[in-house]
Amino acid sequence: MMNMTAENTIQNLTKKDFESGLDVRWCPGCGDYAVLSQITKLMPKLGIPRENYAFVSGIGCSSRFPYYVNTYGLHTIHGRAPAIASGLKLSRPELSVWVVTGDGDALAIGGNHFIHAIRRNMGLKIILLNNRIYGLTKGQYSPTSELGKKTKTTPLGNIDRPFSPVALALGAGATFVARAIDGDQAMMATILERAAKHEGTAFVEVLQNCVVFNDGAFDRLTDKATRDDTRLVLEHGKPLIFGKERNKGIRLNGMDTEVVTIGENGVTAADILVHNENAAHSGLAFSLGQFEAPDFPMPFGVFRSVDKPSYQELSRQLSESARASRGRGELAKLLNSGETWTIK
Repeated sequence: MMNMTAENTIQNLTKKDFESGLDVRWCPGCGDYAVLSQITKLMPKLGIPRENYAFVSGIGCSSRFPYYVNTYGLHTIHGRAPAIASGLKLSRPELSVWVVTGDGDALAIGGNHFIHAIRRNMGLKIILLNNRIYGLTKGQYSPTSELGKKTKTTPLGNIDRPFSPVALALGAGATFVARAIDGDQAMMATILERAAKHEGTAFVEVLQNCVVFNDGAFDRLTDKATRDDTRLVLEHGKPLIFGKERNKGIRLNGMDTEVVTIGENGVTAADILVHNENAAHSGLAFSLGQFEAPDFPMPFGVFRSVDKPSYQELSRQLSESARASRGRGELAKLLNSGETWTIK
């Protein structure tokens, strides 16, 4: 009877059940609203009890997220959300654990924690809201700010080469990597659902507009007049074609990728690379992750999705094997074994 009730409770959950009811303290027009809306819309569809969700964040505008979802959550310390979330997932592997972070929180002070959560293939859903600026602290440049960007801390222009979060995640061995943008709700919904169902680490970068400190950073990617020529939509098993006329594509020239026009210089549709998100190696996905204007269109969609054993599953197997061969063990015996000494 209790199980049936639980099942009915799950089935009857709605988007409203996952909204905390607290005033959302993001600036009007912030792209974070779109992500919050899509995640609260997705959660009742996953068949997971509300008490089995946990949202973990660090510091920044994006890190207010746990306050706005009606689940368990932790607002932790700058850059350390992946480490805390990893401990939670290991101790409670049945939970759906989400990390919501920003480009500064994840890639500056938190860079080390970020890459190791990716490397270990921990069963976390890491959503990085990338506005290419420090918003909460009022407009300093971040690790993703473009070269030449003038900010309060780079008044003469940024000279730091920016990270590509997607390329960084792929370089760390990620098993699921995707990119969305706040203005494309349909694509974001599909990507978030796929990420939620991935067994290991699922990393999603969401480009989102900061209306106060970096407004218009992604206009060419969202404006109807330019977006077809500046965006490359990744679809598994389909050629990498883009442009208003659908006549531009990505070709492999030796070991390099290049933009070509179908119908010019003998280029045919057969020359265009076909996207394979399940490829055994991430080389081409890594190349796509570094595409930037003006030389290349920016790719959106799933870059890579492969099945590998998750860290928490390997940890469970290791623990079971140890218990089977050595027994459950006793803490007092452990503390008094091996090399011991007396402090006088």
